[in-house]
Amino acid sequence: MKPRITLAETTLDDGSPLELQEHDGRRYLLVQGQQICGPATRTAEEELAKLAAAPFRPARQPRIWMIGLGLGHMLGAIIKELPQKRAVYTVADNRDFLIDWNRKFFPETPLEDSRVVIETDPGANTLNKQSGCLHAIMIHLDSAPLGSKGRLLINDKRWMAATFEALQPGGLLAIASTRKMPTLTRNLEREGYEVVEHLVPSSPMARKPRLLPIWLARKSRGVA
Repeated sequence: MKPRITLAETTLDDGSPLELQEHDGRRYLLVQGQQICGPATRTAEEELAKLAAAPFRPARQPRIWMIGLGLGHMLGAIIKELPQKRAVYTVADNRDFLIDWNRKFFPETPLEDSRVVIETDPGANTLNKQSGCLHAIMIHLDSAPLGSKGRLLINDKRWMAATFEALQPGGLLAIASTRKMPTLTRNLEREGYEVVEHLVPSSPMARKPRLLPIWLARKSRGVA
């Protein structure tokens, strides 16, 4: 049996241990032994990127905002889906160590793409400065940074309102998770979004894969 190797570790603000581990060539981010990013989330992250990119393939300069870097799967996928030379891919993450780990342990990290911008504030304050500029905002809730008081950002009304204002008319807030959230669609609709929920397999190779939810929340083109 191949050993599980801890490549890096740190302690989060709430005291929980976060580890970057490798096993049989695969990398994982684990909090208290529970995987928050890795093989269990990669398929959903890549599918999220495909769905979020689909309406904007004709755009000359797509502007994409990602909440959280994780292991770079979502960033790499959106660069592949929207390869325009004038694209801008912003990664909003206040965890500097994740940026460092990706650069140290992933020699081909998409962070080295010159179109990638690092933003250290994933919260509402920075989104408020975008004001109708963004084509898509993408977030995987398991690996994204948390908001104030350790809450998911989607539970912060100010952050949700900021996403709506930051998007262009027709823009998308794309959300993925490993668990169902019965009230999320209703909460998004209250913000003014038109919402479609998708279910994607956790692994395309599994005989009976677990189905993971993705929400696509569209800002109506009739909204100024």
